[in-house]
Amino acid sequence: MDIKIGSYVRFLNDVGGGRVSRIEGKMVYVEDSDGFERPAPASQLVVVGDGSSKMMTHSYERPIQVKSKLVEPDQPAPKPKEKPAEPQLPVVETPEGDVLNIVLAYEPREVKHLNTTTFFPILVNDSNYYLYFAYMTRGDDSEWTTRYHGMVEPNIQVQLNEFGHNDLNMMTHIAVQYIAFKQDRHFKLKNPVLVEQRLDVTRFYKLHAFHANDYFDTPVLSVDITRNDRPARQMVIDSSEIEAAMRGELRAEREAKRHRPGSKPQQQRQHEIIVQDLHIAELLDDLRGLTNSDMLNYQLDKFNEVMRANLKHQGQRIVFIHGKGEGVLRRAIMEELKRHYPACEVQDASFKEYGFGATQVTIHHSPK
Repeated sequence: MDIKIGSYVRFLNDVGGGRVSRIEGKMVYVEDSDGFERPAPASQLVVVGDGSSKMMTHSYERPIQVKSKLVEPDQPAPKPKEKPAEPQLPVVETPEGDVLNIVLAYEPREVKHLNTTTFFPILVNDSNYYLYFAYMTRGDDSEWTTRYHGMVEPNIQVQLNEFGHNDLNMMTHIAVQYIAFKQDRHFKLKNPVLVEQRLDVTRFYKLHAFHANDYFDTPVLSVDITRNDRPARQMVIDSSEIEAAMRGELRAEREAKRHRPGSKPQQQRQHEIIVQDLHIAELLDDLRGLTNSDMLNYQLDKFNEVMRANLKHQGQRIVFIHGKGEGVLRRAIMEELKRHYPACEVQDASFKEYGFGATQVTIHHSPK
């Protein structure tokens, strides 16, 4: 985020921070909790709140380790000078903050130059809980790499690191693991969470994939980690449950073969109607960043996939549910049928069973 007067910032290479009182060129004056101004270059500051949002508390500082100097055996080691503790800003809880909402956002340094810019991953902790977390990535054919680990305080966002396009091949999979807790007060226990998501790195090149949201005024690419206490995808794998499920499927298959009638089941199944819903909400869970053209192309790809899978089944009937709407998808389907499947029979599907927005296709082979 850009540094503005009124922004709350932290020093990158030193302890402390405060509110920006004035900006003179590249020099930013930071007013601490005691009212003293401290000048610092803008490059040595990170914004942790804009003054109007609830993300205004301080970020986590790792403890400073002090090494004592070697001394003669008969002389006591001098005690290290204790640095005065920085006044800690109190944790302000919000009424809705006992429900975890955690977002991982990617903010471009220059959103108008996506082909050359670098990006900042930012973890947003929208809750009254502290999070001890690890952020990890991997490529399709590589193992995991920890990119950041530490603690983030309640109702705050933390910039994790910075990366460029050369790093994207190692970011096709992302994972966030965290433990949530409170300090010095009672709280409801939350389960430890591991969320793994596949990241479509091609979206880093698409301007329409970046949007402002409740946490950012500037365009970002957001990935939900936890929403209303529910992890986006919790990777819990129990090998015993998998083995039991596989055994159950094998038993079910054997039972089905044992009781299968002597007629031709393949022919019976061949003439059962296949129903494919092409509504985009049924095909994709996340529509953010997709244009109308992107969604239409995805629906047509699904249509062709079903058609190609059944072209060998003479007489097979397939009902495609496309909805009524403005008829854009239906016209596109008709064009695909005319161009690639001219021998197939096409008619409106039964409106009693499928409504008015459905088309039935019967597979027929083209004459040789």
